[in-house]
Amino acid sequence: MKKLFTKAFLVLCAFGTSTLVFAQEAVAEGGGFHQELKTKFIEGSADFMSLVAITLVLGLAFCLERIIYLNLADIDPTKLLKDIEDVLDKGDVEGAKAIARDTRGPIASIAYQGLMRLDQGVDIVEKSIVSYGGVQSGLLEKNLSWITLFIAMAPSLGFLGTVVGMVMAFDKIEQVGDISPTVVAGGMKVALITTIFGLIVALILQVFYNYLLSKLEGILNKMEDASITLVDAAIKYYVKFKK
Repeated sequence: MKKLFTKAFLVLCAFGTSTLVFAQEAVAEGGGFHQELKTKFIEGSADFMSLVAITLVLGLAFCLERIIYLNLADIDPTKLLKDIEDVLDKGDVEGAKAIARDTRGPIASIAYQGLMRLDQGVDIVEKSIVSYGGVQSGLLEKNLSWITLFIAMAPSLGFLGTVVGMVMAFDKIEQVGDISPTVVAGGMKVALITTIFGLIVALILQVFYNYLLSKLEGILNKMEDASITLVDAAIKYYVKFKK
């Protein structure tokens, strides 16, 4: 967990540094940051810059979806588990099922699946909790692979723009027969701007991705602790009422 937050902090610092460079350039030229950003976007070749922008939009869309989903799934299981244990101590299995069914989140879903098989024995309950826990883990990790794809695509598109810009620069050198700075400046600018924007997009998405990983790790830890508590509650129920 600590390593994830450290990595996210370093990425955020790198992104802030890049933003500061653009802001200083905009101030020096007397224009606003927003206007300078649009200018650089156009100068970086609309074809490649549009692809980088689409990558950012899609990546952020998946990040937002996962943030909402994980925040809704991240609940404090303490009260839920205590309520289930108290009801099971009274032998009211249906009441325990109702509590789990009426509570949102993966932990409540796992508890409900375990309680549904409480009459089949503790071993079946434990297997059910483990199996359904795997299903819930898969749902929590859903779409994270798409975010990693866009993190990889953004700098790759930027580097592709770099290669195209270099080719443009060499084409101009071949046409003019001269290697003066004015001849290659246009192609070099395209090359550098696409690379910068691609890296910035990757850094932004990486910050969100690390946040999602930390959130996911916390939920999975709660699920593991809750699973142990649920199995213990099932054992107490069998000792008290099925002995």
